[in-house]
Amino acid sequence: MYIRTVQRRNKDGSVVRYVQLAHNVRHPVTRKPQAIVLWSFGREEAVDRDALRRLVRSINRFLGPEEALRQEAEAGAAQGRPLSFKESRPMGGGWVLNALWRQLGLDAAIAKVVEERAFRTPVERALFAMVANRALSPRSKLGVEAWVAEEVALPGVEAVEVQHLYRAMDVLIGAGERLQEAVWSAVANLLNLEVDLLFLDTTTTYFEVEEEDGTEEDEGYTLRRRGHSKDGRPELPQVVIGLAVTREGIPVRCWVWPGNTADVTRIREVKRDLVGWKLGRVVTVVDRGFVSEDNLRELQRAGGHYIAGERMQSGKPAVAEALSRAGRYRKVRANLEVKEIVVGDGEARQRFILVRNPEEEARDRQKRADILRALEEELGGLARLEPGDHPKAVCRLMSHPVYGRYLRLRNGRPEIDRARVREEERLDGKYLLRTSDDTLSPADVALGYKQLIEVEEAFRTLKHTLELRPVYHRLSRRIRAHVLLCWLALLLIRVAEVRVEEKLGRRYTWERMRRELERMHLGIFEGPAGTVWQRTETTPFQRQLLGALGVPEPPRFFRLDPRAKA
Repeated sequence: MYIRTVQRRNKDGSVVRYVQLAHNVRHPVTRKPQAIVLWSFGREEAVDRDALRRLVRSINRFLGPEEALRQEAEAGAAQGRPLSFKESRPMGGGWVLNALWRQLGLDAAIAKVVEERAFRTPVERALFAMVANRALSPRSKLGVEAWVAEEVALPGVEAVEVQHLYRAMDVLIGAGERLQEAVWSAVANLLNLEVDLLFLDTTTTYFEVEEEDGTEEDEGYTLRRRGHSKDGRPELPQVVIGLAVTREGIPVRCWVWPGNTADVTRIREVKRDLVGWKLGRVVTVVDRGFVSEDNLRELQRAGGHYIAGERMQSGKPAVAEALSRAGRYRKVRANLEVKEIVVGDGEARQRFILVRNPEEEARDRQKRADILRALEEELGGLARLEPGDHPKAVCRLMSHPVYGRYLRLRNGRPEIDRARVREEERLDGKYLLRTSDDTLSPADVALGYKQLIEVEEAFRTLKHTLELRPVYHRLSRRIRAHVLLCWLALLLIRVAEVRVEEKLGRRYTWERMRRELERMHLGIFEGPAGTVWQRTETTPFQRQLLGALGVPEPPRFFRLDPRAKA
């Protein structure tokens, strides 16, 4: 397939040229090649050359950035500019991450720490390389060395050695507290965040080892301990990771605890660390897993407040009384209604907010109706069983994870527990919240708790997109440094997602942005006069992303190395 020009001579002797898209095929009889016109662009002087250029760029994007650079070199050679294409590497993702890294002041914060100690290696660039790797193509630290040398173009990073990466991780641990406080200040000011509401949650990550670490006396190996696993692997040692996230979904603080750390210990440390940041009034939002009286008291110390989820079937007298209170719901937004309930007086006073979602209520009822219908069929089938098979079938039903909750035994025979069904019907589409802050309206309490999903999304990104696991480290300080690197990568990509959504009015995931940005390649061309580093042209979507992020376009030519004359 090619573009050709054909001409026709008029009677007056003038010549008219036409531009066509043609393709050669072999004639089935004569077996000679002949041209078939696929499309005619019209007269040569009327052809829209800009449209043809856009078509070429579109074809190059389809072929890939490396092929586009190769074709550009071949086109230059055809026009008397002999350049041979050597290689190309993706550069768009690294360019954006580096710009955000500097905008947040992470380079300056690390530089302050490095000034206190004499290092010959560029520690800040080594840390950036590891963070960028987490966000773009997660590898082990040994894999980062090969990735930088062979597969990517990062600003200011041409090569790193694995021992330099480990040394930089040790610096990161020493700078952890100051770095996180600097991040908080920079993010709050740069993004104009509302800093009076923090969401706190924890997750766990396990290690593929059989033995857990020792006690505090065993220096260097203290984190990997067995405990309550949120990954479903209680037989393996683990660590507990905590995140404090703003209502915009920006992770501003990270903690790493031994795998057997109790909740109340975590709360004390979190409060102690956040109080030192001088945040003013802080309302901490926690899920049901954190709700214990000790934890809630810790959250109220130093003038703090909480919004916490309550288990509606916890058996607490105050919870039972709150659920039994009559009253009207007030609509906050579509599918969100709230009702305020105050239980007790004086110091024993507790403020609850009962939240209802009408659509979720209808789904819960339909789901239960389907379960009960299937359960009635199962019970009807018991009557047709042989006497010897009946006890086995009863045990199977009573122990069933779904059916068993709606059954009870009466005279040795299972039947549907109608009282249990009515009890659950009262809770359809509802959840209960408890707060210590009387200044928050019921709507603010409900909407604040719904934002806790930002923490859960942050953990999903941490575990899957950034591939937190597997962790290839044994020393506790290296494990903490690895988690901090993942936290910094999560910070950068969440800032990118928030900014793009604010500017474009549409949410793009980091995976989508990364895929588009990594199509921007840096190519290396070599000719008689020297070597040229040139990037591909930016696509419209790339320009849109760069504009929304406040990041300038990379220069077209990065580097020119003229060849010395003999």
